[in-house]
This record gives sequence, C-alpha cells and structure tokens, in this order.
Amino acid sequence: MFNFAQFILICAIFMAIKTREKLIEVARQLFARKGIENTTMNDIANASEKGRRTIYTYFKNKREIYNAVVEKESEQLVTRLREVLATDLKPTEKLMSYIDKRFDIVVETVHHHQDNAMLRTLFIREVKRVERIRNLAVEKEMEMLRQIIRDGLKTGEFDPEKVDGVYSTMIMLFQGIELSYMRANFEQMGVDASKLRNQIKQFIINGIKK
Repeated sequence: MFNFAQFILICAIFMAIKTREKLIEVARQLFARKGIENTTMNDIANASEKGRRTIYTYFKNKREIYNAVVEKESEQLVTRLREVLATDLKPTEKLMSYIDKRFDIVVETVHHHQDNAMLRTLFIREVKRVERIRNLAVEKEMEMLRQIIRDGLKTGEFDPEKVDGVYSTMIMLFQGIELSYMRANFEQMGVDASKLRNQIKQFIINGIKK
C-alpha cells in the first residue's frame, strides 16, 4: 500500500503528465488551424486555460512544443502499425496490410497539413528537421518490418536472397510518396494516384516472394 506522501507524489506526476499532454494537443490544433508562425504562446495558454508560467514549466519555447507535437504524431503512427503486427495474418498478407495502413497514414498526414497553407509550407521547408524528430519512429518501424520479413522467411514465403535492404527501401519509398502527395505532382510524373497503392504492394511483394 502507498503511504500518504507517495500517494500525493503519484497524483502530482499524473497531473503533470496530463497537463503536458493537454498543452501538446491544444498546440497541435492551433498549429493546424492558424499555422505555426501565427500561433503564439499566449494563444496556447488561453486555449488550454493555463497560464504562460505553466507552459514554460514544460516547454522552453514554441519550437519545443512543435517538436513535441511531431513526436506525438510519430508515436501514434507507430502504435497504428503495431496493430497490424499483432494480427494472426500470414506474413505476405500481413505485409500487404502493413502497406495499406502505411498508405492510410500518409494520406491522412498530408490531408492534415493541406488543411492549412502555412503548415503545408512549413512541412515542405523543414522536411529534414521533421525527419530528425521522427528518427525514433523510423527505427521502430524498421524493426516491425524486419519482424514481418523474418516470419516470411521462416514460413518460406519470402526469398532470403531478395529481402536484403527491403526495410529501409520501403521507408524511403513512403517518405517519397508522402512528399508527392504533399506536392500533388503525381500527374506531372505520369503516375495514377488511384492505382499507386496496389502497384506498390505488387512491386514489393513480387520482389521478395519466392
């Protein structure tokens, strides 16, 4: 059993986590609606019903809040992909389901940024910085892909001579697809966006199957 002092400490930690999560979510909504540059610390304080002093307890500046927003979105991406990994599908079916889920995430992410012109501009301008923030998510995603491929090798569905480097290739592929969705340049590149999902699945699966 907890004593009173431990109980108070646990409550304080819980409230601190809850407050930080609220600030991140409020900031995310404001960034999406107003754009990064047009959102102030006062805006976040007012919308979250917290004082500026409270915000600075958790974040040094607006950029740090934005980093936390991106990191949270990255973790949400990983969580959704783990749902595919937890299914009882065969490795080939699981990989196809994984690609479908990854496509869904790309489309949703792009539509989220396209809701606001300033956010879209920031996204394109700061891709490298955003990708550094997402490094942890990328590492987790690569490990999930490795697990699917390992399972496929065990069942004999995948060719061991064809899977080398497929993890990083898939991640780079989806990063490129996300950027193409963002720039809406499929027609310029001669690509039918409505067929792209199935084409990518066939390309990857046919490339590694025995």
